[in-house]
Formats: sequence, structure tokens, C-alpha cells
Amino acid sequence: MNRLARLAAATALCGLMLASCVPPEAPPVLPVAPVPAGPEITVQTEAVPLNPNDAAQTKIGNFTYAGGIAITSSTSTRLHGLSTLTVLGDHRIVSASDDGDVFEARLVLDEQDRLVGLKDAKIEPLLGLDGKPLSGKEWADAEGMTFLPNGDRLVSFERNHRIWRYPAGGGAPVVAPSPKTIFPENEGMEALAYYPAAGADAYIVGGEEGEVWICKLSAACESAPPQMGPDITYGLVSFSAFNGPAIAMMHRAFDPIQGNRIQVSIVNDPLTKRRFPLVADRFTLQAPLTRDNFEGLAVSSNRAGGVRLYLMSDDNFSARQRTLLMAFDWSPPPPQPIAPKPAPKRRAPPRR
Repeated sequence: MNRLARLAAATALCGLMLASCVPPEAPPVLPVAPVPAGPEITVQTEAVPLNPNDAAQTKIGNFTYAGGIAITSSTSTRLHGLSTLTVLGDHRIVSASDDGDVFEARLVLDEQDRLVGLKDAKIEPLLGLDGKPLSGKEWADAEGMTFLPNGDRLVSFERNHRIWRYPAGGGAPVVAPSPKTIFPENEGMEALAYYPAAGADAYIVGGEEGEVWICKLSAACESAPPQMGPDITYGLVSFSAFNGPAIAMMHRAFDPIQGNRIQVSIVNDPLTKRRFPLVADRFTLQAPLTRDNFEGLAVSSNRAGGVRLYLMSDDNFSARQRTLLMAFDWSPPPPQPIAPKPAPKRRAPPRR
């Protein structure tokens, strides 16, 4: 969620200056006719460019834009507030929302392997410990989600801060280990990813302030090196692990002047104790590039077998924001050449 509390003193004046320029927010769009009951929904997608001011731009450093879409639904008012993202092997995406819903759909890719749409979409509620759908922000505000090898999924919530494990076969969740700390009400466990590099039942948890823990289903959580953004305005919002110790992470910042800024980093090993993480590569979405309140990040692969990153945005249930899904293919930078060893110093011949 937004980290405006920290920035209130710095942005209050800007907000007052801009308030008179912001048009009133439009009410949510309702279906024009009755819709059938059930989880299936109809979604519409519209292509979005990487740079609205320069259609020819397709790269940010070593990251190539592989298509992006804005997502809406004409049959549901629940397709909002998506805060997580997982891409499964069958091109199925799964995302949990701030209202306790789970959105699923399949990616539609064109002949060039670019993201062009979604199909087979549905929305279903997350259940509480009593087996009933969650309701109310205090209990339903999901911020992180990850899948375990057996199909179970872990979901982290804020406000009432906790992690629950949902069985693969459906049904009520059970409580999973979570960090023993005090989070601000609206700044909780945003980042969550299965992390077998730390153990077969391990998962990595990140708070918005950059604090990190390694948790296990079989053990209590332990602190790990923090993962801070480029400055104090950035908050940690997502983790997604590679096959090994490397992990992708996303930090997000907002202010009324610059708008949203998103930084995606690939860190070789987040458990290495060092003042600053060893970043293999990174890119930033900022003006004039397409951006929004991105909170979901998923490591996947493209048709050629390379690394693809998918980013999902949370529209905050606002008509002034969008639900975006964007794809980037990463071409890792070449390794640094090994510096030549200095030539050994020649000893002067002894004097006679």
C-alpha cells in the first residue's frame, strides 16, 4: 500500500498546490446488465507502450519490453487492487487483491512471444480460518503470495499482519510462521517468495521498510540482511526467486511531482551480509515511461528459454489509475573481464 505517512511533511505543500488541478474521481463502472454467477469473468485488455512519447523505445538497459496491457472487466467490479503476481508453467497468472480476492487468467502471447492479452479469467475469494470468504480491510488485505512445490500457497496480509498457508486442494487455511515484529498498520509484509536456497520449506519475507526475514514452515523466522531502495522514498513491495540464491525484487516510490517510480533489481544473493546488495542488474520505470502503482513481480521464462519478468500494478480502486501487466526480457550483462595480473618486478642484478 502507499507509504504516504512517511512523506506527509515533504509532500503536503505539493499536494495543496496540485489539489485544485485534479478532477473529481469518477465512480466505478458497473456492469450494464446482469451477469452469470460463478468465478468466471470477462476481461478486456488494451496494449500499452513502454514510452507513450516514443513508440520506438523498446529497451531499458539490458531489459527489452515484451509487451504490456491495461486490464479491465465489463462483468465484475472486483478486478481491482491486485498486489501480488505469480506466473505458473502453463502461462497461468495468479494475483491476490487488497479486498481478499484471487484473480487468475492465462497469458495470451503472439507469434513474437509478446504479451497481447488474457483469457480464461476468474475471481474467487480467499477464505478465513472458518472456511468463509474474508471480508473487511482488517482481515482481507492480501499483499504477498507465493506457491510451494506441492501446490499450497502462502499469503501475507497487512493491517492484521499474518501469513496463512492455503492447501492446494482448497479449503480453509492454516497459520504459517511469520516475523515476530510490529508493523505499521498499512506497511506490512509486502514481499513474499518461496526460497528453497535457504531450505526445502523456506520462504523469504520483506517488509515495506526494507527489513527481510527467512522463514520456514518447520521453524521460526530469522532476520536477514535488509534490502533498501535507492533512497528513503522507496519501499520494498515484491520478491520473486530464481532457481538458486538469486532473487528479483521491486521497490516503489511516489510523490505528487514525479508520480510513481518503480525500480526492479536482480540481486545475486540477498543473504550475503554487505552494506549494499550485490546487484547483477536493474531498471527503473519513471517519467515519461508507462508506470503505475506496481506491486506484483514474477520471474518467468520466454519462448527462447531466457529470463522474463512480469510486473502487475495495483490500481487502488481508483478511476485515475490502471491495472497494468507488463513484460520485460532480460539479457544479462557480460561478465566483467578479469584484470590482468601486474607483471612481476624485475630485480636489479646484485652489485659486485
